[in-house]
This record gives sequence, C-alpha cells and structure tokens, in this order.
Amino acid sequence: MTLSANLQEGTWSVSVRTNEARGGGYQSTIFVKHSSPGGDFEHGFHHATIFASEREAVLEGLREGMTWIALKTNRTIAV
Repeated sequence: MTLSANLQEGTWSVSVRTNEARGGGYQSTIFVKHSSPGGDFEHGFHHATIFASEREAVLEGLREGMTWIALKTNRTIAV
C-alpha cells in the first residue's frame, strides 16, 4: 500500500508519498510548493532514511518538508 499526505501553511504546501524501498522498508518522496503572484516554486526530493513502516515514512517526510520550508523562509538555504 502507498500512503500519501499533504500539509499547507499559508502559501506553502508539503506533499509526501511513500514507496517500497529496494531491500525492504519504505522511503518518502517529498514535494514542497510555494504559490505566489510572481510564479510558483516546486521542489521534490527523497528522504535519505529508509523506514520500517509506511506510517513512520510519511510522518518523517512531512516533518522534513516543513523543516525545509522553515529553512527556506528564513533564508538559511537557497534553491
């Protein structure tokens, strides 16, 4: 089974999809999006960790996406 989840905070959103990892476990694919009048920004990446359960993978994926947004909005990282 594949789990997915979505969170939205203001003009930012995070979507996560889990996939079975090669060799067992689950990996998160994380998508962040920012909507603005100047144009939309989207970025997707895989969580580096393989998780034992899909529940863990989706929760950690959402947490990682929200952390990424915090770093981006505080201008700690630039992409």
